[in-house]
Amino acid sequence: MINPTQKKITPHIPSKYHFFLWFGYFVINFVRWGSYFNDYLYSLKSNLVEFTIHIPLTYFHIYYLIPKLIAKRKFAAYLIAALGSLMVVYIARTELNLLLVTSNIWPEAIGAQKAYSFNHIVAVTIGEVYVVALVTAIKLTSEWIYERKKNESLKELQLQTELKYLKSQIQPHFFFNTLNNLYYLTIEKSEKAPDVVLKLSEIMQYILYDVKEPKIGLLNEINYIQSYLELERLRHGDKITSEIQIEGNIDDINIPPLLLLPFIENCFKHGGKNNTMVALDIKFENAKNEQLIFSATNNFNVNTTKEKKFGIGIENVKRRLELLYHNNYSLETKIIDNTFNVLLKIPIV
Repeated sequence: MINPTQKKITPHIPSKYHFFLWFGYFVINFVRWGSYFNDYLYSLKSNLVEFTIHIPLTYFHIYYLIPKLIAKRKFAAYLIAALGSLMVVYIARTELNLLLVTSNIWPEAIGAQKAYSFNHIVAVTIGEVYVVALVTAIKLTSEWIYERKKNESLKELQLQTELKYLKSQIQPHFFFNTLNNLYYLTIEKSEKAPDVVLKLSEIMQYILYDVKEPKIGLLNEINYIQSYLELERLRHGDKITSEIQIEGNIDDINIPPLLLLPFIENCFKHGGKNNTMVALDIKFENAKNEQLIFSATNNFNVNTTKEKKFGIGIENVKRRLELLYHNNYSLETKIIDNTFNVLLKIPIV
């Protein structure tokens, strides 16, 4: 769905810009020819006649001939229509000038020149073509800018749609895993099951209501991670140990929601099988107010690598990172001495 607050992009050029264009062009011509002949009254009258012709011809060209003929590749019809319109314009302009302005139809020419002579026809036609070409160039440029903005808007919309889809994938992925844990506890008739339900409801409130914005406070995300760790402790008890370290001031740092949890889930995927201990160290660092450095280290259970995995979390995060930060991020995952290590660096913006 398109954001209703997003500025609408339209190919329509407001009427005021049409007025400013023609008024500015008229003033330039009026001053130019008035100064050239030292006769501003003549310049005013001749330009009034000529602009009365320029404007209809130009709009006929850009709003009819181009979309109806050129755009449909009817080049022969366009050439005939363009030449015919120039012929009509020449006759109308010449007769109006003779009737309303002066009998000297071409005062700037060398020697006496008559109307309907070859030289006069060529001169008037070239002048009209110049005006039409200038305004057509402006029109085509505005349409090119419109198309570029529209494509950028569509690209941005596609990006936001994909990001929303990726974020929505994390939610059922997380709930599926948590419900599996709850099912395990209910099978064992564990007294911890009600606590799991309560903690799950807190996290559901966070996911359903607090992560609708493109970015949230890092402290909120950390609280969410702590709630997830408490859920795992409810299931595994003393087999789960974790420590969260924070270096630097992170109060004002915002990140995309649900970006880091898949890495935490992955730690339990690697370390939490066969009733083994899970030791998890998590660290957040504000590096000179330029980068947020997130690292997570946990003991690694080699047997889990042999199992088929259906998780979507890590691949989901990688795609979100690409869309959000392009090449301006760093993500490393590696195994060192039976420990699984994650190191993520993203810009602070």
